[in-house]
Amino acid sequence: MKKILTIVPFAMSPENLSLRQQQLQGLQFGPDLHFEYRSVKAGPVNYSSHHDFVLADASIFEAGCRAQQEGFAAVCIDTMSDSGVAALRSVLDIPVFGPGKVSMLTALMLGDRFSILAMASRWKPLYKKALDELGMHHKCASVRAIEVSPDNQALLSGKEEEVFPLLAAAAMKAIEIDGADVIILGSTTMHQAHAHLQARLPVPVINPGPLSYKIAESMLALGHTHSRSAYPRPMHPRLDMLSAMMDAAKAAS
Repeated sequence: MKKILTIVPFAMSPENLSLRQQQLQGLQFGPDLHFEYRSVKAGPVNYSSHHDFVLADASIFEAGCRAQQEGFAAVCIDTMSDSGVAALRSVLDIPVFGPGKVSMLTALMLGDRFSILAMASRWKPLYKKALDELGMHHKCASVRAIEVSPDNQALLSGKEEEVFPLLAAAAMKAIEIDGADVIILGSTTMHQAHAHLQARLPVPVINPGPLSYKIAESMLALGHTHSRSAYPRPMHPRLDMLSAMMDAAKAAS
């Protein structure tokens, strides 16, 4: 049995965590693959500023930095920010994936330009960071936001009638006005809208979380992991210090 650790970037109840686990529905994996979801001990309330990005990197890094010795075969990060991915790759030999860059790179296998569909414009720095690092601004047709406050706990539950039509209308503008060939859901918290949108839009709609799971499965099957040249090991690891910091943050909150 191979286990994949999926790190959820917010502290949450088991009930809300189950909404994240619904991303596995409809996906087919081999019988020897098991996904385990884990919330961070403490972290930002949302991902709307660079202040939040720093806290997210630390909290996700701490949640997964011992995944290899815990027996996991791979790690997936449940946020489009790809927070903690680079840091985890520096201390783990097992493959680590975030859905942000994976979604953008996959979009270019399905079309020439993509648009990102977001809940709020305040998320735009998150996408800009990934586009900067990939050098792919010219391939992003637009970021379209519906300006509805995101809920990282209950996700879109109970908001379907309000939110789904807004997302579909924004996506059509991205296609017809901005020239997008592919639509990327701008957050794993939006996964509940994927089936609705794919049935109504004339272009592929990427659901980032499930995509990252299938990429992880493929890399395990092929025996690939990240390059140690790109992600060198730390000279002086301070994982105990990191754990103490997160334990204190959890106690304080």
